[in-house]
Amino acid sequence: MNKKNIALIGNPNSGKTTLFNQLSGLHQKTGNYPGITVEKKKGKFIFKNIEYNLLDLPGTYSLCPSSADEELVLNILTSPNNPDYPDCIVVVADVHNMKRSLFLYEQVKDLELPVILAINQIDDIEKEGIIIKENNIPEYFDTPVVLISSRKGKGITELKEAIFKGTTASSSPSFKYPSEYEKAVQEFKENFKLNDYLAWLLLSQSKNEIIPNQFREKAAEIIKEYKLVPKRLQLKETISRHQKIDSLVEKIIHKDLTFQTLTNKIDKIATHPFWGYILFFGILFLIFQSLFYLSSFPQDWIEEIFAYSSNLLKEHLPSGPLMELVADGILPGISGVAVFVPQIAILFFFLMLMEESGYMSRVVFLMDRWFRPVGLNGKSVVPLLSGAACAIPAVMSARNIENAKERLITILVTPFITCSARLPVYSIIIALIIPKGKGFFNYQGLTMMLMYLLGVIMAFIGAAIANKFIKSKYKSYLILDMPNYKVPFWRNVFYGLFENSWSFVANAGKIILAVSVILWALGTYGFAKNEEDQKLYFLKETSLEDSYLGRFGKSIEPIFEPLGYDWKIDIGILSSFAAREVFVGTLASIYSMEDDGEENLKLKELMRKDINHNTGEPTFNFATGVSILLFYAFAMQCISTLAIVKKETNSWKWPTIQLFAMTGIAYLFALMAYQLLK
Repeated sequence: MNKKNIALIGNPNSGKTTLFNQLSGLHQKTGNYPGITVEKKKGKFIFKNIEYNLLDLPGTYSLCPSSADEELVLNILTSPNNPDYPDCIVVVADVHNMKRSLFLYEQVKDLELPVILAINQIDDIEKEGIIIKENNIPEYFDTPVVLISSRKGKGITELKEAIFKGTTASSSPSFKYPSEYEKAVQEFKENFKLNDYLAWLLLSQSKNEIIPNQFREKAAEIIKEYKLVPKRLQLKETISRHQKIDSLVEKIIHKDLTFQTLTNKIDKIATHPFWGYILFFGILFLIFQSLFYLSSFPQDWIEEIFAYSSNLLKEHLPSGPLMELVADGILPGISGVAVFVPQIAILFFFLMLMEESGYMSRVVFLMDRWFRPVGLNGKSVVPLLSGAACAIPAVMSARNIENAKERLITILVTPFITCSARLPVYSIIIALIIPKGKGFFNYQGLTMMLMYLLGVIMAFIGAAIANKFIKSKYKSYLILDMPNYKVPFWRNVFYGLFENSWSFVANAGKIILAVSVILWALGTYGFAKNEEDQKLYFLKETSLEDSYLGRFGKSIEPIFEPLGYDWKIDIGILSSFAAREVFVGTLASIYSMEDDGEENLKLKELMRKDINHNTGEPTFNFATGVSILLFYAFAMQCISTLAIVKKETNSWKWPTIQLFAMTGIAYLFALMAYQLLK
């Protein structure tokens, strides 16, 4: 079977990734704000006995990269030896932003690669006052043009037919560089046997490190020899192209500028300098109230299922270490995290709705004016909101931020945002120390919202401090597409919900399983002398407090005792450095081993009745609960986050600063809270 490489390229929000899903049958996260696609993604489809390798490239506005993820596009399109080098490129254009889309299309076409233009989001455009003059398209385009709706599947078969039929590279360049650069371009072109435009494009890159390795040294030499100013070259190209594109768009698209769309009407509120914030915080309030109100019933069912399973094992399996490991170690540990999956699923559901509907871009716009004074910009909202799911992809998505200083500050403060792994910790502590309230409105949901806002406030403070010490000579501006509001693409919403929830369960489950086994072994066995033969046994079954786990917990107890924690909480905090949700799983395993079996796996009840052996008071009183909440609000998330920060900053300096600064802040606030409230 023949194989061909097809690359999808387009502006952010053009519907490129949804088209990728339609063509390949693979599902992946899509969104309506810049930066959701930060790495290349691959898929396959077969059409008329030909297998096509499909490559979803990061969203980009031009072939002059301004951020790390956009560099990937330039590298692939200028490297014929790259295994991903395309046989054909599909440029996905948003019908609502044709000028910007055609700028990218003409740049790609001038590389002399086979190109197909797919004009996307054509469904219901008449209601927005937009008419496509289809009869004019063949006259003004010398490559195939297909009208599609990636959301509704319109035109997909026609696009596959166009890919199957193939296309030749355009023979009529849309841009001719100014004559004063002739010598420089020709010298560079002849050295590498490039076409005119590719030589011009590489010489016009603003930073030498953006240019692919094989061209970098010679490009720097020619730029210096001919005293070229790359930014000036980019400006000349931009002006020249737009002079032609403006008239071209008028010939193929008619747009009634007086037409009042539903998007315009909603944006009068959603982007209003006062009502926009009221709407945003109202949505947040709704989300956090739902976390507790809607999740209470499935949480009870999950807890009962695990309790029943544990009792069933104890009744039917012979007593011994294996039964105790499963019933008192593994099941309680996994139950301690699984019970919070409904809350995590609800949180992801609302985030997916905000992305799919187009509202997320309005949040970026609203937040920009607040972020500027602390050294960030509106695009920092993307990593910060993504941090509500997990800090690791959130830190990676900061690649979309062009300014190096703003990107670094965003990476440094993103771990302050409450991730889904903290949600189980917050949920169980809030349930223990805060009364529920009546009906849909509940104090626990309000407290949860305050915890999330506390993380945001601390991120602002951290950014303001970092802004004073990290210097940059460049000033950035927010350039953002505002996509039209639309009914969410429910397949994307529910698949994204499933994907994120399952990812949480699978990743947490593996860690919890390993930690539960280790904790059970350390909590069951210890070393002791046999009274009869006076021999020292290192694997003697003993009480929890005399076990290896109990002895270790008590040895570190003086460090955390001023915060109101006993040795069990200390073990939970240390083990949660593997992953935050492990804290709950650890306590579930410890209390299950300590429990007499009468209230098996009812973790909240076990925690509620536990007595701190140092104070003689309930371990999880109000003062201790607030202390734990504040510690987890500010402490560095997990070892994986440190590793990804090191990778993204290419230095151990910044993750080390993060670790010590955030741990110190967490300890200090937890200490003050406990000492004031006890």
